[in-house]
Amino acid sequence: MRGPSYLDLGDREVGRRAAELTAVYECCCLCPWLCGVDRTMGEKGICGSGSVARVASYHAHFGEERPLVGGCGSGTIFMSRCNLLCEFCQNWEIAHSGQGQEVTNDQIAGMMIDLQRQGCHNINFVTPTHVLPNVVGALRIAMARGLRIPLVYNCGGWERVEILRLLDGIIDIYMPDCKYMDRTSAAKYSNGAADYPEVSRAAITEMYRQVGNLILDSDGVAVRGLIIRHLVLPDNIAGTDRFVKWVAGHLDPATYVNIMPQYHPAHRAHLYPEINRRITRDEFARAIAWAREAGLTNLDT
Repeated sequence: MRGPSYLDLGDREVGRRAAELTAVYECCCLCPWLCGVDRTMGEKGICGSGSVARVASYHAHFGEERPLVGGCGSGTIFMSRCNLLCEFCQNWEIAHSGQGQEVTNDQIAGMMIDLQRQGCHNINFVTPTHVLPNVVGALRIAMARGLRIPLVYNCGGWERVEILRLLDGIIDIYMPDCKYMDRTSAAKYSNGAADYPEVSRAAITEMYRQVGNLILDSDGVAVRGLIIRHLVLPDNIAGTDRFVKWVAGHLDPATYVNIMPQYHPAHRAHLYPEINRRITRDEFARAIAWAREAGLTNLDT
């Protein structure tokens, strides 16, 4: 089985990509908000971040999808802040409040090496979009120290295709959310991001172009490919029926999809009566039935 793709790129090209991404901080357009602030001078946009990354925690995580967890866990690094800021955010203390500590790229690289030493199967960056320059800069340092496991890009789906192209050959496993298929819901529950449906579909299509369907090693551990997460919301507000048809028709029926039942009212969800409850068993069963009717064959179970 081949190693992580960033080893094929090599130090020089990873360094070039890191420099190109770091330059974006001077007029930030890392994500679709296109804030245009100079983060190197302390200016902050929607995500509330400067040019120094913050990490909330890092550890071997056993609660992720089985192909990521394997027997030794996914090496998860939770980045603080977020570029989407959903009203029902399940990790709002980290994403909205920014809990965590500022860290250098060298320290992030140290975390990556530590997780590899613990036996983790991958390095799983959670919500990395707004600090991508730091992530790729840290990767270059970690490569020199012997990093040899895949990188997971675990994001909310609010991504620019132009930025994702700079990750081609760096990321082996993409794991985006696809939250909504409806502009009204996206605007209402995700900070006014009305074009989230179109933006996320374009981003996921680019991710799929880069890495394709999920590939597992002989132990059933993911080494490359796309995993899409979709959180079922009350009353089908997320448009699950349309989501599964889009995946089957525009990507591949064999795309690995995790249709998630764990929604609970969090953060500011209590302000919206229609999402101020958990989903029912019937709602989740209907979501799975839609997926099977659409022809999806690789559902996370």
